[in-house]
Amino acid sequence: MSFDHLSERLSEAVVRAAGHHDALHLHDELPADSPRHFSIAISREAGTRGPAVGRAVGNLLGWQVYDQELLQLVARDLNVRVKMLEAIDERHVSWLLECLEALAAVPKVSEGRYVPRLIEVLLSLGARGRCVIVGRGGAFVLPATTTLRVRLIAPLAERIAVFCREQKLTRSAAARLVEQTDRERTEFVKLHFHKDPADPQNYDLTMNMSELSIDQCARLIVESLRLKSAEPSRASSSHEESQHAVGDAHVFSVAE
Repeated sequence: MSFDHLSERLSEAVVRAAGHHDALHLHDELPADSPRHFSIAISREAGTRGPAVGRAVGNLLGWQVYDQELLQLVARDLNVRVKMLEAIDERHVSWLLECLEALAAVPKVSEGRYVPRLIEVLLSLGARGRCVIVGRGGAFVLPATTTLRVRLIAPLAERIAVFCREQKLTRSAAARLVEQTDRERTEFVKLHFHKDPADPQNYDLTMNMSELSIDQCARLIVESLRLKSAEPSRASSSHEESQHAVGDAHVFSVAE
């Protein structure tokens, strides 16, 4: 797919954003000071329990969380089964492999179909706001002005331990899977969004998941959201504080 065609699809996505009302199942009531048009996008290293953090944040705000749910929305739009998207979810499939699978009549959806539709869905959700996006390039697609972009990191040994515990793997198998997952996610982001997911300048908040609980992590994210989404008059009066707490991608230490 050419860049010109992709640009046309992105423009269409903005126009279609209002048509994705049925994709959102949000609470009718929110606290009066909750930012209504902001979203939170969580990027994560493998083994940092991004989905659990996302759900904790969603519970605090009463917002819908989109992790695997993103695949369900894309699959619905493409009229395919979710299973057919799993092989390319946050992974780059080489042109040669796609050709071989096509020759073998393997039922798959190409990246050329998946990624533009994924971007459309992300933009549609972001246009409505009040949602938490886990992975899938959300931090690089949604507008920086209305999105709190969060990166979750942790020491490699701790991330391997999470895979051992949660997926019942040996340490060597878990280490290989962590390395593979990180590599595939990085390739996917660099290829389709032209960003380095490891670059802290791409985020408002980077959190080291090694010393605090999931709930503490979620509360820090919510507080950072409130700072970033403050009214202009409040934001200008506390500009230095907000820049230090959020804008400079300050690193907190947070446990799994």
